[in-house]
Order: sequence, then structure tokens, then C-alpha cells
Amino acid sequence: MSVTISRWLPSLFLTAALPLFAHAAATPVEGPAYGPELQGFDYPYTLKHFAFQSQGKSLQMGYMDVAAHGKANGRTVVLMHGKLFCAATWDSSIKTLSEAGYRVIAPDQIGFCTSSKPDNYQYSFQQLATNTQQLLKALGIQKATLLGHSTGGMLATRYALMFPEQVEELALVNPIGLEDWKALGVPYRTVDQWYERELKVSAQGIREYQRTNFYDGRWKPEFDRWVDMLAGLSKGPGKTQVAWNSALIYDMIFTQPVYYEFKDLKMPTLLLIGTTDTTAIGKDIASPEVKAKMGHYDVLGKQVAKLIPQSTLVEFSRLGHAPQMEEPTQFHQALLGWLNKNNPVR
Repeated sequence: MSVTISRWLPSLFLTAALPLFAHAAATPVEGPAYGPELQGFDYPYTLKHFAFQSQGKSLQMGYMDVAAHGKANGRTVVLMHGKLFCAATWDSSIKTLSEAGYRVIAPDQIGFCTSSKPDNYQYSFQQLATNTQQLLKALGIQKATLLGHSTGGMLATRYALMFPEQVEELALVNPIGLEDWKALGVPYRTVDQWYERELKVSAQGIREYQRTNFYDGRWKPEFDRWVDMLAGLSKGPGKTQVAWNSALIYDMIFTQPVYYEFKDLKMPTLLLIGTTDTTAIGKDIASPEVKAKMGHYDVLGKQVAKLIPQSTLVEFSRLGHAPQMEEPTQFHQALLGWLNKNNPVR
């Protein structure tokens, strides 16, 4: 069932379940702080919640369901956010797609943003895809176009492999997972190591990481809102929950590559690639030799396009990891052009 709710989950239960968390020191911080389900941060459209059972737990996914504001074409686009993003960061894409006649569903996956942060959860892309499929079923959506960004590109790929009959088209925006980092030689981080790392997240660290890896040293003032969103979540009353789930999710990303299955995609697939992107999981602990081989999206996009049977590659030569946010007009022109070509208006 789908209900609109607002609730504040206590953060102390996680500390009790995982004694290690008790050692996380509380330090004074500046800037906004948000609740464990991003309470206090405004979403661009009405936020709803989908309640369901998974792995013996009562969970909920926050999501936006935006009707077509232009002439409705009867089609639905499902947006899948990245690791350092939320459904809210799709704001301009939701507006553009809605005005073009699409119904738009933008969920926050379990462990992210406005959704539940379980004390323990067996994270897999298969599980997240199944959760999303349950949401769409509850909303009466039988077929949809998937648009996945960053980690959401890995999830959208997994969803398309699991439920091909329910996916009309697949569009991937600078998806991570275009290479297998562990096969390249990146050392493994344990969940505990990821957790210690995530406890140290700060607005400055997020901003510098994104500026360097996502935007080739560039920055726009409007990106600061999204930095504050992530930093505020990580320093709010649920910060240990947030850090623990983030650690589990990073382990999922690193250990569950989709790279080897791109060849099995059966639907038309669009790759939208900002070529200055250098994002790669584990680059910070890789050897200089391995680091030099990682995250070359100007090369990776072309390589993966050859693996996908019905692929179209669009490259943005001066854009980075999030072209839909850097240059939304240019990005959406390419996206809508491809969607209209596949499904011309009659």
C-alpha cells in the first residue's frame, strides 16, 4: 500500500544493535542538520511513502509521483538516483519530463535520503530492484522507461536484466559500474572500514570530492544545496544509521558489478556520458598504477556502448558526472530526442 506519512525514526536503536557505533563522538557542526529520513529538507514535489515488508522488517520508501503536466502520452519514466544523490536532485528532469507528457516516478532507495535506514539489511542490486518493482506494482505501473544516474545506472541495469518485459527503454547517465574496480586491482575495504570513513563525512569533503571527480574542477553555486542535503543527513540525529547503511551500500557497489552483463540487455539503451567524469569507487586507496586506469568516462562510454546490443551513445564533451544538473537544457534535449525517436508522437 502507499501512504503519505511523516515520521522520525530514533537513532539510538542502531547504537544498541551495533556497539561499535557508541564510539562515534558527537562534535559541534555548522550548517543544516536533517533527520535520519531527511526530515527538514524540502523536496520539489509532494513526498509520499510506500510501506512494505522486506527481510523481516517494516520499511518505507520515500518517492515522488508527478503526473504529466503537458499532453499526457500514457508513458512513465522511473528515475533512479546515484549514491551521492537523492530523488530530489532529479528536480529539473522531473519538470522537463512531466511537461513533455510523461508520468514521473522518483523514489529514494532503501538506505538513502527519505527512506528507511535499517539496523541491518542484505543490500543487493537485486533487492533494491525488487523493492522498486513492488512500488511500481502498487502504483499500477506495468511498463516504464528507466533513467538511472551513477549508482542508479547500476540499479537500472540490474532491474532491466531482472524484469526485461517491464522495461520499455533504458537510459543511463554516467553510470558507475562501466568497469569492475576489484578486477582492476583496487583493494577491498571491509564494511567496518567504510563505516569509519562515512562517519567522517563533511560538507567540505563532499564538495571537494564532487568538484574534483564529478565536475573536472568546476563548481556552480546551485550544487551547494545538494552538498548541504548530504552533509546535513550525515550530521543529524541519525548519523550513525546513515553512516552504517552507506557503508553497506558501498560494499554492495564494489562487490556486485553489472559490467559483465551489459551484453544481455534486450531493450533500446541510451548512454548519456559526460566525458570529463573520473568517478571510480576505491580510487583513493588504489595504487598509482591502478588509479591511472580508472574512471576514464571518455573511453568507458564507447567501450560499453559496443557491449550493449541496442545502444545509442551521446557524449557531452565538456560535462562531468551529472550532465542533467550541469547543463540541463543540453541534457534534456538529447534525452527527449532519443525518447521521441523510439516512440514518435502519433
